[in-house]
Amino acid sequence: TVVWNGPMGVFELPPFDAGTKAVAEAIAESDAVSIIGGGDSAAAIQQLGFADRVSHVSTGGGASLEMLEGKPFKAVDCLDEN
Repeated sequence: TVVWNGPMGVFELPPFDAGTKAVAEAIAESDAVSIIGGGDSAAAIQQLGFADRVSHVSTGGGASLEMLEGKPFKAVDCLDEN
């Protein structure tokens, strides 16, 4: 499983997009479950054309990381109660 939260550098501007592009391409070519979290990472993976080659893209970077830490996810808890 690969969890990516946050681009590497200024992905909007060449040549500063090279790190983000390399990581995005490696994740897209991997057979691993891939979770992209955060608005900037979601924008980068979309802009670079790899969004359809990863398992999940979420704009909730901070919330995603908190859930991975095991912290309660209030919206999901509310749904579970009903």
